[in-house]
Amino acid sequence: MTAASGFVTILGLAAGTLSTAAFVPQVLRIWKRRSASDISGFGVTVLAIGVALWMWYGIELGSLPIILANAVTLALNLSILGLKIYHR
Repeated sequence: MTAASGFVTILGLAAGTLSTAAFVPQVLRIWKRRSASDISGFGVTVLAIGVALWMWYGIELGSLPIILANAVTLALNLSILGLKIYHR
């Protein structure tokens, strides 16, 4: 691994971590309030499909930052969708 490719991997991991972490407060808020009425089920579903495709893309490229970030993001989005359905 060259220094440049190491930097690109770190950059990808940092971007993925921050993008994924943005969903944690929403999951916690839904969990705490026991309500997801202000969340669009359609929007979360479309986002989950998009994230799953990004993860698949990362798998095809063999890109660990893309795979990890999207796997965790997908889990968080599916949690939001599950909580929305559960708290109907």
